[in-house]
Amino acid sequence: MNTDKTFWPVYGLLSATLLLTGCFNEPQDETVNAREDRIKVAHLLPPRSGLTPLSDDAFKLSRWSTVETLVVLNSAGDAQPALSTRWQQVNETTWRFELRPNVMFHDNTALNAQAVVNALSVAATATPKPRILDGVKLTVRAESDNAVLVSTEKPDPLLPQRLSSPQLAILSLNAYKEHGVVDPVNAGTGPFILRTVNGTSSASLDRFDGYWGGKAKASGIDASFVPDGAARAAALRTGTADIIEAIPVSQAPLLDQSLVHEVPMPRTNTLYLNTARGVMKDPAMRAAVREAINRQQIVDTVYEKRADVAKGLLGPALPWADQLRKPVTSPVNPGTPGGATITLATFSDRAELPEVAVYLAQQLTSAGFTVKQVVREYSQIEADALAGKFDAFILSRATVLDSGDPVAYMYSDFSCEGSFNISQLCRPMIDEALKKASETPAGEARRQAIMKAENMILASDAAIPMLHERVIQGESAALKNAVRDPRERMLINSQTQLVAGDQRSTVQ
Repeated sequence: MNTDKTFWPVYGLLSATLLLTGCFNEPQDETVNAREDRIKVAHLLPPRSGLTPLSDDAFKLSRWSTVETLVVLNSAGDAQPALSTRWQQVNETTWRFELRPNVMFHDNTALNAQAVVNALSVAATATPKPRILDGVKLTVRAESDNAVLVSTEKPDPLLPQRLSSPQLAILSLNAYKEHGVVDPVNAGTGPFILRTVNGTSSASLDRFDGYWGGKAKASGIDASFVPDGAARAAALRTGTADIIEAIPVSQAPLLDQSLVHEVPMPRTNTLYLNTARGVMKDPAMRAAVREAINRQQIVDTVYEKRADVAKGLLGPALPWADQLRKPVTSPVNPGTPGGATITLATFSDRAELPEVAVYLAQQLTSAGFTVKQVVREYSQIEADALAGKFDAFILSRATVLDSGDPVAYMYSDFSCEGSFNISQLCRPMIDEALKKASETPAGEARRQAIMKAENMILASDAAIPMLHERVIQGESAALKNAVRDPRERMLINSQTQLVAGDQRSTVQ
């Protein structure tokens, strides 16, 4: 338990305010007025791969609206037009995508089939591949100047959703250099042009007046990378940034609450129980754990009520899940622990998880278990977790991966051949349900198949979902129309702006 929660955030906030003066302060001269409609962003993580779209850095490019994909996803995860206006399935393995006309790249070259074929072919043959293409063999060819044919080795009913991943953004031919280097500077199609990247400290973008969707309301974006949570919170409090990524739970109460916005994330804090060996091999003992967990206590204490109590594996970020969820019928009654010793493990990289482990250990001890705790850095504990060396493992797990669909997560975590099967679960009925869901085309029928598989997984008590996390986003009073995206793909778009007359600073 973090007993220093009351004092350290305040100390960090004051210290961070001093550290930030060089990062965010504007020069005090007439250039302020000329730049006052530029949006300042404080990001959690710096670029890890030089902002190449083939890496996780692609999500920064999409959050700045500098690169775009063929399709985008709506809140239900359905594909919507972007650089492609229409698509249709030609046969079991091939889809045709018609390109939006009159789209220009930032280097003044035109979007055409050649550019799309090049971008997707580079991604499909990259080493390593973008994770959205793991296990997918994809080929692309031009049908005409304004249409492409995208084929996969096996039928893929989610191909349009897959192409929404920022890692498959379409950049101009000039972005692709020798030796697999992809440079996004001056190469996208979005409302903002990436002009400069200063290593892992900052980036600068200007409005693209030739954007196909109409000129952006802001003249540009100034992004800074601020890993320290207290420093990011201080940037919002002092008005030296307009949008703040990922404010820590401990910092949120110190801020003007009208500037703090909580966005449900497709991320569930789950307790995985080892179904293959040890105490938790007994279904009655897993049922006893399920009954012992007080989810509300963890949400109220560790997350200070800034999370949602879990009813299933899929949370509020997928609004259709709760609508389709049916009651779970457990096949066994809870057993009597009788002092049985179990090892409860988690990792320290996410600050809340060790504290969650403390509360869980207390709850399980009260239920009659003897609990040993193991906490290490993730890099030092993952192999043991996957090898089934713990009775119980607490994991903060993304439930919707890049395709906007949870089947890949469920298959990875709960199928016999799953690559991330911490619970060591292997049930043919669950595998068959997941197979059916994966083969069903996107839409209502697929969602119903997904929820049937979820019901089976929950009935096994192999995984006990505890809470659904929220991302806490800070926005200055002057900022309007920031995007609050559960998938964290969008942050600023062409409608985001600073409104004259509002005050950036919230300091009294």
